[in-house]
Amino acid sequence: MSQTATRVYLGKKDAFPGWWVVGGCFTILFFSSALGFYGMSVYLNAFSKELGWKISSLSIATTFFFLVGGITNMLVARLIAKFDVRILIYIGAVVGAGSLYMLGHVSQKWHLFVVYGVFAVAWSCSGLTTATTVVTRWFHTKRASGIAAASSGLSMGGVVLTPIIKKLIDAKEMSGASPYLALIWFIGMCVPAYLLIRPDPLALNWMPDGQPKPENHIVDMPGVSLADAVRTKFFWVVTIGFVLVLGSQVGAIQQIVKLVEERTSPGTAALATSVLSGASVVFRLVGGRIIPKFPLAKFMVFIAVMQGIGIILIGQMESTIPLMLAIGLFGAMVGNVLMMQSLLIAQRFGVKDYPRISARSGLVSLTGTAIGPILIGAIRDSSGGYTVPYLVAGCISLIGALIFTTSGPAEVAD
Repeated sequence: MSQTATRVYLGKKDAFPGWWVVGGCFTILFFSSALGFYGMSVYLNAFSKELGWKISSLSIATTFFFLVGGITNMLVARLIAKFDVRILIYIGAVVGAGSLYMLGHVSQKWHLFVVYGVFAVAWSCSGLTTATTVVTRWFHTKRASGIAAASSGLSMGGVVLTPIIKKLIDAKEMSGASPYLALIWFIGMCVPAYLLIRPDPLALNWMPDGQPKPENHIVDMPGVSLADAVRTKFFWVVTIGFVLVLGSQVGAIQQIVKLVEERTSPGTAALATSVLSGASVVFRLVGGRIIPKFPLAKFMVFIAVMQGIGIILIGQMESTIPLMLAIGLFGAMVGNVLMMQSLLIAQRFGVKDYPRISARSGLVSLTGTAIGPILIGAIRDSSGGYTVPYLVAGCISLIGALIFTTSGPAEVAD
């Protein structure tokens, strides 16, 4: 792996920089989530209002975004093993800024597919695979805490920045807001990559978790290969479980702004994004502390069940306070679901081939991420409301929980 052994610019020269690196990963996930994952629901709502396009057709474009992102993740995983991860982030910064700028020039549906496809490539370069790979290199015994802290950026982006983006688009429409979106993305990727993110502790003479690297240390990355991992029952049970759990989650998230705005007001819809993301932040950090005390696979069953209940309740609630409470319950599970996928793979298979194993599992799980928005959008258009779609999505998450019960423990090898 080609990399530059330079210290973290904001850290003390002789201090372990691992938590500064986690901060850098937090920051890129903050912006990639706000403008990417959570941003998709805002863009869907904007194009629906401004251009009068059906929710089902916009949901297909959202699905295309996640599909391209998942496929690109496979390539990104290979490149991470060969090149300095910051190179990928810089490339994603440029490509992402260009595609977000072009969102303001979309006037035909095929334009949206092209722009979303290009943006998905940039999103993958600075997404969860990139960030969690870096964190798993810097932390082994404190992996859960490191991933919890870094991946909290996903939720904080939705809490802080996505509501601002929605207000900006509401005020200026997509054509006027897109240059600002491009600028925010570019700065949000480049600054933390330059100041904070470093690809590997060994290059800076550190071992994972803050131990100084011994002289003449031979690098031995613990874990199994991708070829061995995909032959295990655990890999496929967990992957298929995430097909269902992530499918229900992403489908529900992508429609949540539209649902709340229809039932309440645009201002409450912006608040809903903050409640969803805020609950995700708080309970992701709580999860990072308590997860090591429980068997990972059993904890995942609990999370999937509670997510299903939360989604079903969202579909049933009509007034503001009960709706926000249901969204809060759902949000509490959202952050932990995303974190658990990384932890289960890293715990069972180690860090040796983590990027490729994680990307392969993520690509298969992407079928759920891709189908979820289409399914919810289609049921919404046919039923004329969101009660039935969210009931279906919640039940899908419960089926995913049932599948997770057959995985076996993550703490032992097959």
